[in-house]
Amino acid sequence: MLGYLMKEKAVFLPSLAALFLTAMLSLAFPWFLKELIGNPTDAFKAGIDPAAVLAKSNRVVLELVAVLALQAFVAFWRVQGFTYAGESALNRLRRDLFSHLVRLPMPFFQEQRAGALSNRISADLGLVRETLLTTVPQAVRQTVILIGGLCFIFFASWKLSLIMLGSVPFVVLAIAFFGKKVRAFSKAAQDSLAEAGTVIEETVQGIADVKAFTNEPFEQTRYDGALQRFFGVTMRGAKTRAAFLSFIIFALFGTIAFVAWFGARMLAHGEINGTNFISFILFSIFVGASLGSFPEIISQFQQTAGATERLRELLELSPERTDGDAARGLTGSLAFEDLSFRYPARPEALVLNGLTFHIKPGQRVALVGPSGAGKSTVFSLILGFNQPESGQIRFDGQAITSLSLEALRQQIAIVPQEVLLFGGSIRENIAYGKPGATLEELQQAAQQANAYDFIAALPEKFETLVGPRGTKLSGGQRQRIAIARAILADPRILLLDEATSALDSESERLVNEALERLMAGRTSLVIAHRLSTVRHADHILVFNQGKIVESGTHDELIAHNGTYRFLVETQLV
Repeated sequence: MLGYLMKEKAVFLPSLAALFLTAMLSLAFPWFLKELIGNPTDAFKAGIDPAAVLAKSNRVVLELVAVLALQAFVAFWRVQGFTYAGESALNRLRRDLFSHLVRLPMPFFQEQRAGALSNRISADLGLVRETLLTTVPQAVRQTVILIGGLCFIFFASWKLSLIMLGSVPFVVLAIAFFGKKVRAFSKAAQDSLAEAGTVIEETVQGIADVKAFTNEPFEQTRYDGALQRFFGVTMRGAKTRAAFLSFIIFALFGTIAFVAWFGARMLAHGEINGTNFISFILFSIFVGASLGSFPEIISQFQQTAGATERLRELLELSPERTDGDAARGLTGSLAFEDLSFRYPARPEALVLNGLTFHIKPGQRVALVGPSGAGKSTVFSLILGFNQPESGQIRFDGQAITSLSLEALRQQIAIVPQEVLLFGGSIRENIAYGKPGATLEELQQAAQQANAYDFIAALPEKFETLVGPRGTKLSGGQRQRIAIARAILADPRILLLDEATSALDSESERLVNEALERLMAGRTSLVIAHRLSTVRHADHILVFNQGKIVESGTHDELIAHNGTYRFLVETQLV
């Protein structure tokens, strides 16, 4: 966090200096109070001039008011400056976290629950923010008061000061002992809280299914369970923190009480004068209050250490590779060469086994086969989401490992079976294929995708909000938005997970017309679920158990009694 704060050093360092200044000015109060009280033994002496006492009191009070006014003025600007530097540093951290997160490889996201990840980051950053903006200034303030107060009490009586400092080693040991436990409980509590947030997120996203299956009580039970786990971890952590705080209270304030008693004996024996004794007592109160605040401050720092540990772990994960040559000018030629693949989470299952095929530029190829045969995995590998265990993928004869992933993906567009739209406007969702596209370009893409008519009929047209995940649009409308997005991207290679299987006949006709325009002149791979799509393909690859068991045209494959013919008769029809 210091590294991020130093990027705002023009504001942070003056604010930090102001923080030290206001903390030092806080010590003016016990100093002037000591001057105001004076030596108590003087009250028993004769010849005290009331006018002189009053004049001194007036002077001391005016000086104190002037110091307090200065402290208030500096504190006003210090708070603003520290908040500016802290929030700016946190925004930099948020940007870096998000930038790093979206560049992590797909296997990371395949092993994470999206809700848990977002909630954990949100909870951790919230804790860091609280510490940075509240606890750090408090820690600096109390540290200055502690050190300054100790200097004053040493000046008043070195003997009493040494007795008071005798408790410090016990406090340090207590911090070392309890701090590790507090950090562990804090990390567990943050994970439990993120889990509870995940239940909310998943329930809201799937609310239609929740209601359709009347599973509101089940989701309530899930959420209650997550809250109970969070509560249990929090209470165990609270027990540790309470024990730490109780020890500190007993050790520190017990020490102060003993020192006050010992000082009274010294005063009675003439080993210390009244003024120094009063000074010692007043500054000891400030030192004791300062030390008493440290258990909570340190506990907060320990919790933040648990949160930042996870943030550091995330930032230390290796992102996707950024090296490689530009992929501009690809003709659309694609080849798999003896490729095998397993998902890291399921190393025992060979998903693709020695896969070999070649697709010519502009060719339309259908991928058919039973569920789990490896068709979707082929798409994932083409996009570079996963890396093969062995074998190679080539684009125009170049190995995928020699090409820039970013440049390669700019030459590829995908239209999935289940289209995910972002919760913004129709304009933003279509422009996702080409950020910065003009309205004219968006209109042309929408017309080619058979989407313009329904968009133009909406009251807000291209500015219409689609709702979370596109829920305000029908399935056919979402598909045509996705096709318009792909048209705008103008790719060389298209990956189509046939999008018409769940549509009514009219929506299917419109989507098919749009797909025909989209595929014209482009290399197209289609995961086929319907016979109409297969018949129009230039070539068909038949998958089974991670292998291509047959290939050819529809007429060639239907002519002999094989896997394809069986699929046509039982599934594709």
